[in-house]
Amino acid sequence: MVTSDPPRAASAGPAPAPDGRPTPAPRSRHGLDGFVFFVADVQTGFGPFVAVYLTASKWTQTDIGLVLTVGGLVSLAAQIPAGALVDAVRSTRAAAAVALAGIGISALALAVWPVVPVVMASRVLQAAASCVLGVSMASLSLALVGRAGLGSRLGRNAAFASAGTGLAAAGMGACGYYLSNRAVFFVAAALVVPALVALLRIRAEDLRRPAPAGRAAAEPAGGSLLSGLAGLARNRALLVFAACVVLFQMANASMLPLAASMLTLRSSHAASAMVAAAIVVPQAIVTVLSPVVGWKAQSWGRKPLLVIGFAALPLRGLLFAATTDPTLLVAVQALDGISAAVLGVLVPLTIADVAGRSGRFNLAQGAIGCAVGIGASVSTTAVGLLADTLGSHTAFLAMAGVAALAVVVTALAMPETRPATAEGADPP
Repeated sequence: MVTSDPPRAASAGPAPAPDGRPTPAPRSRHGLDGFVFFVADVQTGFGPFVAVYLTASKWTQTDIGLVLTVGGLVSLAAQIPAGALVDAVRSTRAAAAVALAGIGISALALAVWPVVPVVMASRVLQAAASCVLGVSMASLSLALVGRAGLGSRLGRNAAFASAGTGLAAAGMGACGYYLSNRAVFFVAAALVVPALVALLRIRAEDLRRPAPAGRAAAEPAGGSLLSGLAGLARNRALLVFAACVVLFQMANASMLPLAASMLTLRSSHAASAMVAAAIVVPQAIVTVLSPVVGWKAQSWGRKPLLVIGFAALPLRGLLFAATTDPTLLVAVQALDGISAAVLGVLVPLTIADVAGRSGRFNLAQGAIGCAVGIGASVSTTAVGLLADTLGSHTAFLAMAGVAALAVVVTALAMPETRPATAEGADPP
């Protein structure tokens, strides 16, 4: 089940799209645009700015890695229940609204009380709420445009998300530079309000539930959690994809935080501004590339694009290992734009390919999110210890090696998941 917001009567609304679905109202389409944009704004505050904030507060890299690992472990534990929850709730929009409120509370707590218990609790709340929010966002997209329009809709989502991230990073970087690193988290909390307003603009009657394929009519759309997981475990394409994203996250999760910490040690005052630049540059690339990725995923297929997105990461790790110049570190981070553009579109699109008709799309999202959590939780602690003991150069080389393995597994084992007959796409 994607959402159970009440469906619209067949006789109401605009003319149907080519695949027979009623065209969503402009208010709902633009509401989803704004929701994606402002959620990206809010979440930007919990990226590398956390590493800058804690490093400036005299935390060690091991302690910072431990805090980030706590968030990763919560993501690992909460992803699958979050997917099952969104499958089961009456309104996906309500679940997203509650998750947004939790993230706002987390940002305020981090800004007001930067002590160990509060920072840990803040990361736990933010990680759990983000699990629900991430699943809800893809679920709302699928419910709004259907599988036929999902590729282009996800490309549009990624473009708005990257624009939001880039603008938020610039604004938060300015706040960190001219005010304080703490101000970043007050800004993140305030941005929850426009995100909620945009979410409420998505009309319930424009959201539809996809019909499960190949399942008994009497079986509930979500099924039980255990039976749903058992069904997903038999899906070879989904298992291989999960292995690929685990390897990718093991290399990717700590790369920018470690670079941010290096920048802070070299220039604490300018660190927030430099980190903001390291986010803005790749996000500008994502804004331009994401719609193209959504379009090319239909003509090229999913696998070639996945290989391209994964291949940018080992190159980025090698270049980070080769330089300590802050300006060059920011320039190298531009490669992250390629990976982010590809994965921002291809991860939910691939999940929809292999599980979208099963009625377990959100549970499958949770399973892949769990795989991401595994990779991230291993990465943050391992890389923190490696950087403290053997230096950042060695840590970057290790991440580059794991990233190269992800490319090999994707190229050799990941099947092409694009439907044999391409479906027409609704306008997103």
